[in-house]
Amino acid sequence: MIFVTVGTQLHFDRMAAAVDRWAGERGVTDVFAQLGPTELAPRHIEYRSFISPAECRMRMRSARVIVAHAGMGTMLSALELGKPLLVMPRSAAFGEHRNDHQLATARRFAELGRVAVAFDEHELPARLDELDRLAAVEPISPFAPDAFISAVRAFIDDAPSSLAA
Repeated sequence: MIFVTVGTQLHFDRMAAAVDRWAGERGVTDVFAQLGPTELAPRHIEYRSFISPAECRMRMRSARVIVAHAGMGTMLSALELGKPLLVMPRSAAFGEHRNDHQLATARRFAELGRVAVAFDEHELPARLDELDRLAAVEPISPFAPDAFISAVRAFIDDAPSSLAA
């Protein structure tokens, strides 16, 4: 199953509509999408606006690949599960977010080799055609590394008492 998620805070109809068109044109029937707040009614994919966090985790776990917005929570969850991940960043120009931080996030994670990226709805169909070539990634830990935790503790311990309160 291909699991598509746009998160729950904002609409991302541009991505959802492109996935729906792609599924219809290619005859792909194993797509489930969580669409968030939208009036979009896809014709070729199964969908719901909202699902519980437990169902989202279950769908992510059982998916062969995840297609998502470039939100950190979604990306980290997919990477924790070691799932192949294709992201499309939201754009402030389309009213999909307040700024373009998802573009920077997608670029950086792509540079690290952790995700595949479609930068817009025109590039998305070609990337969707390549889903079977996406490899699972080494799962990340759900916890910060010990060295990072030690560095934060040392910083807090060394902070002036006026900042620590």
